[in-house]
Amino acid sequence: MTFQTITCDISSRGIATVTFQRPERGNAFNQSMLDELGGQIEILGLDANVRALVVRGAGRHFCVGADIGAPGGHKNEDNSGSTRHVKLIDLLIRLDAMPKPTVAVVHGGCIGGGLAMAACCDTVLAEEGAFFSIPEARLGFRASALLPVFVRAIGYRNFRRYGLSGERFSAADGLRMGFVHQLHNSATLDDVLSSLLDALLHAAPGSISDFKSAATQYATPRLSDLPLADLESKFDASRTSSEALEGLASFREKRKPKWYRAP
Repeated sequence: MTFQTITCDISSRGIATVTFQRPERGNAFNQSMLDELGGQIEILGLDANVRALVVRGAGRHFCVGADIGAPGGHKNEDNSGSTRHVKLIDLLIRLDAMPKPTVAVVHGGCIGGGLAMAACCDTVLAEEGAFFSIPEARLGFRASALLPVFVRAIGYRNFRRYGLSGERFSAADGLRMGFVHQLHNSATLDDVLSSLLDALLHAAPGSISDFKSAATQYATPRLSDLPLADLESKFDASRTSSEALEGLASFREKRKPKWYRAP
């Protein structure tokens, strides 16, 4: 299968590695990437030969979120002519519910929707220099359907700090919060990943699928069970608000937004 924004390789052991391939944009996602990711994750989840999924990014960053740097980018528009588009929340639901173990290997920036993708993986391995942020409030956006993903990922108290301020937090902070499972330098990260995947291959695939399904019932609500439509509707409406327009303009012009009060 030919892709424009991702690659997918499956090893002889059944390890599927999906790599974001928009390094010139920090692997920021557009509609084409959402469509390709959503479709491929669905296919891999149904493939009995696939035992685990690894998600990573090419270039300097894992994924810096939606491609808001381009005109219309916050709308995730594309010109592919496709009529079957995948929303980010639908992609996250598929990733969260995938019956195979999933591992996010994070380096560089992991921001906004990129953080949400990592949060929907079972394990997060990160390089020591990785950094994270939830920048929506800084851009003037309203709460979206990603809100429960973020709260579930870093905890309610941590969200009240980093979700409200939009500050970056380090990989070490992510480890402290429990979002990052293991932290390593770039030279050893792939060895750690290989060891983890070998451990996962010792587990029976049917048992893994059952454990993942059962765990969502007892630990946290499944995304697919949450009333997300209202949040998504309010978020969509906020895209043309005066705050969102100013937030996007300040981002593209690399200046402080007008609501910022200098010391």
